Amino acid sequence: MANLYDTHFHLDLQRSRNEVIEEIECNKIYTIAVTNLPPLYEKLRKEVDSKYVRVALGFHPELIGQYQKYIPDMWRLLPEAKYIGEVGIDLKTGKECKNQQISFFEELINQCHSLGNKILSVHSRMAASEVVSIIGSQFNGKVILHWYSGTKQVQMQAIGNGCYFSVNYAMLNSESGRKIINNIPDNKILIETDSPFTFMNGHLYKPSEIDKIVEEIAKMKNMKVEKMQIILWDNFRRLVSIL
Repeated sequence: MANLYDTHFHLDLQRSRNEVIEEIECNKIYTIAVTNLPPLYEKLRKEVDSKYVRVALGFHPELIGQYQKYIPDMWRLLPEAKYIGEVGIDLKTGKECKNQQISFFEELINQCHSLGNKILSVHSRMAASEVVSIIGSQFNGKVILHWYSGTKQVQMQAIGNGCYFSVNYAMLNSESGRKIINNIPDNKILIETDSPFTFMNGHLYKPSEIDKIVEEIAKMKNMKVEKMQIILWDNFRRLVSIL
């Protein structure tokens, strides 16, 4: 299957990074490699040289409380980074630093808005309302809600604000995930693996298996795979401004 991509992939957490990069290049999968902390972004950016991989500057919300010393590095590196992720708010495992997470995310959105032209992959577990409210409707960039799991009401608000939604295999295999996917307009749906945090048939999801996500979304939408593939590719091209 041609014209494949992955908007949320943890390259730095892969067991055999060189093999994974070879697989990405062999299958021509345009990949946004998210990171969890600024120093990990700097390290990965120096180590990876592939036309198919773009390294994203990230600060995972679960790590805000523990690694506050790296917050100044986030602001230092932000102007040079087009791709930002993984960022967001997590109120399932990060409740104890809720205020710190919200404060950090508000500052991130303000700075990204001022700089403009950023592409964000945003985590919003049990915090969809907070995340969507902070981003607002006038954000000067593009937002992907990664593995969205919030309410339909907040999802509709996010859609109205122009957000994209990235879908992975785990979402396709849960009732709640499928309901969320059915609510996504065709022009706002993207695909992701979130590897190594997703599995297929008992094994870690491989980059080359992302075509299975395309096939499953097509089946859900009662659409031919070829048509779904064109829609998904057009959405990605619009996201990264290569139309």
